[in-house]
Amino acid sequence: MSAIDVVIMAAGKGTRMKSQLPKVLHRLAGRPLLGHVLDSAAALQARSAVVITGHGATEVEAFCAKWTGAAGQKSHETALRPVRQEPQLGTGHAVQQAVPVLPDDGLTLILNGDVPLVRTETMQRLIALCGDDQIALLTVDTGRDAGAYGRIVRGAAEPDGDVPVRAIVEAKDATPDQRAITEWYSGVMAAPTRLLKRYLALLTDDNAQQEFYLTDVVKHAVAGGTPVLALKIDDEAEVAGVNSPVQLAELEREVQRRTAQRLMEAGVRLLDPARFDVRGDLQCGQDVEIDVGCIFEGTVALADNVRIGAHCVIANARVEAGAMIHPFTHIDGGKDGVVVGPGALVGPFARLRPGTQLGAEVHIGNFVEVKNSTLAAGAKANHLAYLGDATVGERVNYGAGSITANYDGANKHRTVLEADVHIGSNCVLVAPVTIGAGGTVGGGSTITKSTPPGALSVARGKQVSIANWARPQKKR
Repeated sequence: MSAIDVVIMAAGKGTRMKSQLPKVLHRLAGRPLLGHVLDSAAALQARSAVVITGHGATEVEAFCAKWTGAAGQKSHETALRPVRQEPQLGTGHAVQQAVPVLPDDGLTLILNGDVPLVRTETMQRLIALCGDDQIALLTVDTGRDAGAYGRIVRGAAEPDGDVPVRAIVEAKDATPDQRAITEWYSGVMAAPTRLLKRYLALLTDDNAQQEFYLTDVVKHAVAGGTPVLALKIDDEAEVAGVNSPVQLAELEREVQRRTAQRLMEAGVRLLDPARFDVRGDLQCGQDVEIDVGCIFEGTVALADNVRIGAHCVIANARVEAGAMIHPFTHIDGGKDGVVVGPGALVGPFARLRPGTQLGAEVHIGNFVEVKNSTLAAGAKANHLAYLGDATVGERVNYGAGSITANYDGANKHRTVLEADVHIGSNCVLVAPVTIGAGGTVGGGSTITKSTPPGALSVARGKQVSIANWARPQKKR
């Protein structure tokens, strides 16, 4: 099979979006529309992807420069090259701009930057249909009015029963009989590059819109003796474009429906798949349960037997086996990520920020915020507390209303709570400070100096009292 070069149409203005943002950069499932299409090119192992830019070219080209694939890694196979269309004189004119950078030995697949849901297997079927000497079109027939799409005009049936494609007629140029045709062109085309270049050179702007139509390639191919075949599908959503906020929202629901279906087929229990959003990559182990209204962003991994309560927002995090995230919890790992250890309990109404690492059986309760901190196995902060830039040892109990004062206005400092430390309610730990193993800080204390292991520390204002103290043993 010939090498595949993909041309992506991304020059349109999208005036119905009523936004200064280029249409192809509007987000679907957390990523720009164009990003979805580029991922499709990478999935095909295309040799190159040529992005035709026009409106908002600077922003679109900047996105192309930093694009990484869905898995977070730029494709090693697909060379990405933006090419500008100035001025915009039609779809045929757009593809003409790519001609100088398309090698003759390849096959060109034309996609649209605002049509993000074309399946990889559909594109592979289209490429196979094209072969080395034919042009292949992806068409849709839903049995109803085709609106503004170009109609597929077919000729008389051949002896083998095939009804060949003779032309594509744009809606504005169609006769009443042609407008009644319900099969329409999706904008996706595959062609041997040497033939595509030949027929692109024949395009004129002799039509109602005085534009160079890419669709006119078909009539020139038929006149030149090149067979034109159609791969007809009935899934309209697969080739739906985005030209308005309404269409973007409709496509968002379709993406989420597909994602929910895939996860449920793999065994994930979604209490209501219609109230579920993935805006990135979500990987789930066995026996995962997700309640309503949850949003997953970036890269999220949920291990076996994880439970996610209602209305949680989780981004860039790994939740280990058996952990429970109670309702209304916000986990945002940013670039540093968040790890929730096995069997941990988080929330409700908790917030975990970048750099948080919770060990096994850690408890983070309601209205507790943790940032850039490590909590070892069995540590607890159950109520109304803040832990920032802290290292917390095993079995530490962190009281309600207590905070680490880790920022002095210029630098951030570390707070260390060694194993079995107890911090009373309404304490302020002014970093850098270390509370030694087994120590206790009395409620309402402000601690500015490190304390030795086993000490009872009570500090108010500038008065500090530190005493050796043995905590009473719990009755068994």
